[in-house]
Amino acid sequence: MGKRLLIVLGPTAVGKTDYSIELALNYGSPVISCDSRQIYKEMSIGTAVPDASQLAAVKHYFIHSHTVKELYTAGRYEVEALDLINRLFEEGHDTLVMAGGSGFYVDALVNGLDDFPSADLQLRSELTARLQNEGVEALRLELKALDPESYATIDIANGQRVVRALEVCLMTGKPFSSFKTSSRKKRDFEIEKIGLTRPRDVLYDRINRRVVQMIDDGLVEEVSSLTQYRDLAALKTVGYKEIFDWFDYEAGLVTAEGWGPTVPGDGPVTSLDRAIELIQRNTRHYAKRQLSYWGRDRDIKWIEL
Repeated sequence: MGKRLLIVLGPTAVGKTDYSIELALNYGSPVISCDSRQIYKEMSIGTAVPDASQLAAVKHYFIHSHTVKELYTAGRYEVEALDLINRLFEEGHDTLVMAGGSGFYVDALVNGLDDFPSADLQLRSELTARLQNEGVEALRLELKALDPESYATIDIANGQRVVRALEVCLMTGKPFSSFKTSSRKKRDFEIEKIGLTRPRDVLYDRINRRVVQMIDDGLVEEVSSLTQYRDLAALKTVGYKEIFDWFDYEAGLVTAEGWGPTVPGDGPVTSLDRAIELIQRNTRHYAKRQLSYWGRDRDIKWIEL
């Protein structure tokens, strides 16, 4: 049998970690993480990294491997993950297990990315100013008109990601999403995708309970320890931005008459309970977008847990 990579994917909180560990133990493989947030060593609770017993059960790669202080991209992941995969195959593995919920990173590994254009710093500055003045809603509606696929895929509550996608659309005249689909690079190994699902009510209940567990595990304290990095792209993500918004209210930076930066119209995040509600809701929305995005991939073999 030739070299084979099994990719376990699916929405957040569906159970990818346990499933991939069981699969890895069966094949004598490590688990190669394909998650755009679990790579950051400063972020643990809010990214739901595998716990100590899970990490001890099998070797994991790309967990706490990089710092939020350095920009990390899907293109960089493609290069580093391919290098690791080829090295592991050379060491004697026939089957390797990868697990993750970041669709863009999975696409980068499977299909490869075209070379993205260099940043247009002037345009980015203008879009960033619009983000501050108009809020993310105006920019993401513009992105939806120019590139519906990116709108459906990326974390559209993350202003920096919306700015980058919109920047590429305006600068090149082509959808941001086209840079991951216009050409498919050949890989020297077979790839099989295993998609995990659960009934929607079960998945949403797991999401809600996971958020509560994160709070119990110390999410507020983790977010507080990262305050100096809050303007970095890695921290503008679900589970962190809602807590930062609550901190802003507590510090008097946002008033009850103001508006909530998380989603226009929400109002300020006036309590921890409200932050929890928003994290749960925004995570459910993200899971829905993940399922919608992968629903178009006919190469995925779906398994309902």
